[in-house]
Amino acid sequence: MTALQKIGKIVLTVLKYFSLVFFAFVAVLPIVSCVITAFKTETEYAQTNVMEMPESWLNFQNFIDAFTKANMGRAFMNSLIILVSVLTVSVLIGTSLAYVLNRFKFPGNGIIRSLFLFATLLPGVAMQIAVYEIMFKLSLINSLVGYIILMCGTDVIAIYIYIQFFENISVSLDESAIIDGASYFKIYYKILLPLLRPAIVTACILKGVGTYNEYYCANLYLQNKKIYPTVATSLYTFVGPLGSKYNLICAGVIISLLPALIVFILFQKQIYSGMTAGSVKG
Repeated sequence: MTALQKIGKIVLTVLKYFSLVFFAFVAVLPIVSCVITAFKTETEYAQTNVMEMPESWLNFQNFIDAFTKANMGRAFMNSLIILVSVLTVSVLIGTSLAYVLNRFKFPGNGIIRSLFLFATLLPGVAMQIAVYEIMFKLSLINSLVGYIILMCGTDVIAIYIYIQFFENISVSLDESAIIDGASYFKIYYKILLPLLRPAIVTACILKGVGTYNEYYCANLYLQNKKIYPTVATSLYTFVGPLGSKYNLICAGVIISLLPALIVFILFQKQIYSGMTAGSVKG
């Protein structure tokens, strides 16, 4: 290796680590700023910049005010009900539909897959007028059940994830179960569904994050904010025409991040691990 090649390799290494540090700094900076702001009083926030440290790190009054004034207790309860219901229904619908599309070959199978792909190309905003009209006609506006039904809409990305995992599971499992007298439903529920756990975890993360942070539809269809607040809509309590209380907003953001952080810490092994390897033995 020549001296010029060594210098080029060193430069590339420096650039690689510099880019990693830079983008890590860009990602962490808003979180640090949010944490600092959450511990500041209104006077401190008005008189200092966002990166200046608060006078006291033991000022938890902002967190108490954010939790009580934004009605975050009810918001967490509503969001939990919505999240559990949406994920349960979405997993059942998505996995069963992927099972049918992958394991059974029938006329129209390819058309259905193409229609799902076509549906992803349609912008959601363009269909909001029609969706709102349907929700209004069915009296599902300002209803937690109606919002859950709306959010349970078929998740095309999750279906393709399930189909991909089904393709990696040998059909010999189905054939062996059929020889033993198992029905198609029993094969799906008892054999294939447990093997789909990594795919289900991945799909639930994608769907769960989107549902937990969803603001547009929650604000549009859950109009009674005192009875039906969600975590996303409750944070807008401190935003108004006369100004925004960003110290309380940042405190509310940190409170809303804690459940997701706890769930990730508890289930990180399931998130990272795979369970389909070795399911079929030769």
